[in-house]
Amino acid sequence: MNAASVFFRVMNAFGKPIIMNVSDRIDEIRVDISRLKSEGKRIGFVPTMGALHSGHLGLIELAKKNSDIVVVSIFVNPEQFGPNEDFDRYPRQLKDDLEKCRSAGVDLVFTPERSEIYDEKKFLKIGIDKLSDHMCGGSRPGFFEGVLLVVNKLFNIVTPDIAVFGQKDIQQFQIISKMVKEFNHPVELIMAPIARANDGLALSSRNAYLSDQERKAAPGLYRCLQYIEKQIQSGVDTPKLLIEHQKGELEAKGFKIDYLNVFDSKTLEPSETLREGNNYILAGAIWLGKTRLIDNILIEF
Repeated sequence: MNAASVFFRVMNAFGKPIIMNVSDRIDEIRVDISRLKSEGKRIGFVPTMGALHSGHLGLIELAKKNSDIVVVSIFVNPEQFGPNEDFDRYPRQLKDDLEKCRSAGVDLVFTPERSEIYDEKKFLKIGIDKLSDHMCGGSRPGFFEGVLLVVNKLFNIVTPDIAVFGQKDIQQFQIISKMVKEFNHPVELIMAPIARANDGLALSSRNAYLSDQERKAAPGLYRCLQYIEKQIQSGVDTPKLLIEHQKGELEAKGFKIDYLNVFDSKTLEPSETLREGNNYILAGAIWLGKTRLIDNILIEF
């Protein structure tokens, strides 16, 4: 009896699986999902790169509230790492991740190897026009192309009804939303709010890289965003000088600025003048030592 058979035969009194099925093969996960869909189950999907923390668990909880079955993928996608980025040292802790998924009530976990997702030679790519010119895309060329490539594949494999992503990666969410619309994926996207530590730091798998001293300083980015937000809500509609002053404050505290600005929520381009009735993204990315941190606040002006 294979794992898929066990999954479908071991049920509780309410018809829900009482064990979590884990597969590293596309054909197996497709069989599981096909059978569940034939039973009328609504599939929720949370794609991750592992190193799960309470922020990911929040995504899973939101998926549970909006679906019958929750699928989580754990795959460190090489296509979204540049040649000098942290692919090799990105935290991998599959055993712990699976235990967290099990405790959170996940039904299926997809843990493919690189060779299962990508052919040795790829002939096709996904291009992005303008939406990745600024914010994280401006300093990480090819990053979002790699994100779209793997998310497009995962949507085709898992065929979810809903998929949950976090607001912390707001540019990613906006670009994936465009892909869903333009590629006609029949999936509803849900954006979960940013999960934060008690001191305001946005939770991230990369926070594990921070030294004790850097961890104490790290919430400074969020406090900076909060200050700028307060000034905008008080009537500042041309925040350029305000932002430049805050950059100087951060740099004086040891932060290296990647970007800090207000961006139009639709075009993802910098906005020098804010107009009433529009929505904006106040976002920043900084370096503390060798660790890159991002954060954002959504603004209705």
